[in-house]
Amino acid sequence: MINAIYGKKIGMTQLFDENDNVVAVTVIQAEPNTVCQVKTKESDGYDAVQLGFGTIKEKKVNLPMKGHYQKYGVAPCRHLREVRVEDGSEHNPGEQQTVAAFADVKKVDVTGTSKGKGFAGVIRRHGFGGGPGGHGSHFHRAPGSIGMCATPSRVLKGLRMPGHMGCDRVTVKNLEVVRIDEDLNLILVKGAVPGGKNGIVRVRMAGDGKSW
Repeated sequence: MINAIYGKKIGMTQLFDENDNVVAVTVIQAEPNTVCQVKTKESDGYDAVQLGFGTIKEKKVNLPMKGHYQKYGVAPCRHLREVRVEDGSEHNPGEQQTVAAFADVKKVDVTGTSKGKGFAGVIRRHGFGGGPGGHGSHFHRAPGSIGMCATPSRVLKGLRMPGHMGCDRVTVKNLEVVRIDEDLNLILVKGAVPGGKNGIVRVRMAGDGKSW
């Protein structure tokens, strides 16, 4: 069984539950993912399937990738991702993973790339408290001391400092599946998921104990 599907984040909206409470949901459009390649322990050392999704004109596919698709007899896809499975021999190139596989799933883990924030200071990036806000203070948003003077006479590795913020791979776990629309290939999950609109996200069935 393939426990994940890839799609894109459409945006957020709200629904009413059975108790007429407003529930904020994120809409994920997960068009059918095509199995483009199957990997097994005998051939590759591990079991996995390569999922392709998104449409692309054939003339825009380079020759190495065109040969890859022709080898397994599948249509070219814009994106390729790999998902671990228990037994790769149970799957074949050309089969599809759809949102119907999540019809009975209660919770999912959603992985995406967070929005880029550019260069940020320690207060925004790490939540530092900063200094006093009075006019007599000269310490407001600076990080303060970053190390010792004589020993070890250097800044220790891993110290929280200003720098690039965002564009990280983020996973939000145990999001409740509110609704599945098989006709429109939509998965509606409660709460927010990483990334901006049209960002690629992975939806994985929660609670299976796997790290992938």
